[in-house]
Amino acid sequence: MNGLTSTFLKARHWQLFVLTFGIPIVFQFVMIGSMMAKVGEGSAPDMPFTVYYRLFPVMMILFMSVFFGWFWSVAIGLQTKIPPHVHMSVKRFKILFFIPVAYMFLLFIFLGGAMSGMIKNAEEPSPEFMASVAGIVIPLHLFSMFCIFHSLYFAAKTFKTAELQREVSFSDFAGEFFMLWFYPIGIWIVQPKINKMVEE
Repeated sequence: MNGLTSTFLKARHWQLFVLTFGIPIVFQFVMIGSMMAKVGEGSAPDMPFTVYYRLFPVMMILFMSVFFGWFWSVAIGLQTKIPPHVHMSVKRFKILFFIPVAYMFLLFIFLGGAMSGMIKNAEEPSPEFMASVAGIVIPLHLFSMFCIFHSLYFAAKTFKTAELQREVSFSDFAGEFFMLWFYPIGIWIVQPKINKMVEE
């Protein structure tokens, strides 16, 4: 278990929640409040919007790093707790895990470049451009969603297998799967169990 994986597994539930949701939510409230104040003063909210536009990528990178890093740590870091007789498809998990990560990273760069170009040139995208982008993005987006659900499935299965020390079926870890799906709630329940498991 490497240092970063161990850090995620030993982190407290409130720390993960603050990094993934607390800071971005506070950031949203501050920026919206600044924009509303500018509008109330009768001036255009150019400055808050510019700051928001520049800091939003930082917030997204923070969220994605912690969110996907935690899933990786649960799925890979807890493999040392899996009984020897239980086989898990770790290689398939790794392949499917990195597909949405790479997709979102490339999409983020593409959309950021496209938006910057449109704002700079004050141009609206042509219908042909939008149709071609949609034709590429929609299938990739759907496949990335499948990969993310597989990551949720594998992480939940790994956690429950390590906890029960036996082969598990979906009925055994369905609760954990949905708690990982609804991460802002599930993290408060699952992470303390992971902390205890790692400490033992």
